Amino acid sequence: MHALRNTRGSRLVLAAAIGSIALMTAGCTSSGSAGSTSENEAVGDELAPSIYCGEECQEQLALEADPASIDCSVGVSWSSASFPYGAKSTQQIPEFAEAFFPGMDVTVSDGQGDSTVQSGQVDDMIAQGIDVLIISPQDAAALAGAVDRATAAGIQVIAADRAVDAEVSTYIGSDNVEAGIVSGEAIVADFPDGANVVELAGSLGASPTIDRGDGFRQALEGSNVEIIATQTANYDRAEGLQVMEDFLQRFGSGEIDAVFTHNDQMSFGAIQAIKEAGREGEIKVYGIDGESGALDLVQAGEYAATVGYPLVVKESVIAAAKLCAGEPIDERIVLDSTLINADNVEEYTGRAPQ
Repeated sequence: MHALRNTRGSRLVLAAAIGSIALMTAGCTSSGSAGSTSENEAVGDELAPSIYCGEECQEQLALEADPASIDCSVGVSWSSASFPYGAKSTQQIPEFAEAFFPGMDVTVSDGQGDSTVQSGQVDDMIAQGIDVLIISPQDAAALAGAVDRATAAGIQVIAADRAVDAEVSTYIGSDNVEAGIVSGEAIVADFPDGANVVELAGSLGASPTIDRGDGFRQALEGSNVEIIATQTANYDRAEGLQVMEDFLQRFGSGEIDAVFTHNDQMSFGAIQAIKEAGREGEIKVYGIDGESGALDLVQAGEYAATVGYPLVVKESVIAAAKLCAGEPIDERIVLDSTLINADNVEEYTGRAPQ
């Protein structure tokens, strides 16, 4: 099946199915690489955005309609549920909708990291007659056609986490360029005399990959920090491990000062490779996302810093409710990006961005 139908009578089946994906994903990581979030923590006790939605963001998502009056069908198309961000998002979006919008029916699909598969799933949702589409595209360009078809069918579209090269009602997520800048500035600050950095990039063509890389390079301008090698590791821990092993073979002791990765999962792989090579004392690792397991590693002194890139679960559902109610919404809603390092990690323990 390309999609799971989450009607009011089958929400528990969907939660169990997607929940198993989340558990399997967590099982692929080490005890220090992925934390779990309980359903109560994910949903919360009140209808409100997350703590990473600042004052402007909260104003943009203020819902005027009575939540009980929301009666519509929402499709959720995620690039992949095989990594923590996607697994948690596809599990928690229907949970949050069920808790606060009993009249909102949610269809969830897992694009399996394949743009063609995801595009077909969107077409299935269009045929089902959904009212709102929440999409996190595998590839910004490759999913543009599917989004255009949805819009042509009268469906309002929310780009969640990742942008898409098509017109949408709103794009919700942290600023990936800013996330790259914050991480780059942290490295420049930690290495005032300069450093050699290797980069583990995300999936080619994905908007976060492009933007995080661009932001990182902006932050390095005018500094003595140099990127000596870049390689994609597809936001995957196992690939991060392999790519870092290759870098360690290519560059001998003293030739790499720091690693910049586009997400925590690749950082976990890089840290493992560095440990196994016995070179943890000479290389610092910096990443993006703010998984709870990443915060554990920061506290343990094994991870220099991560930049929080929060889930957009609550924000996406509230935005869908506003669109269902016919309320206007801004084209861009930005969540906060925060550097989390040894100096402030305790402030975020227990409420990690992811």
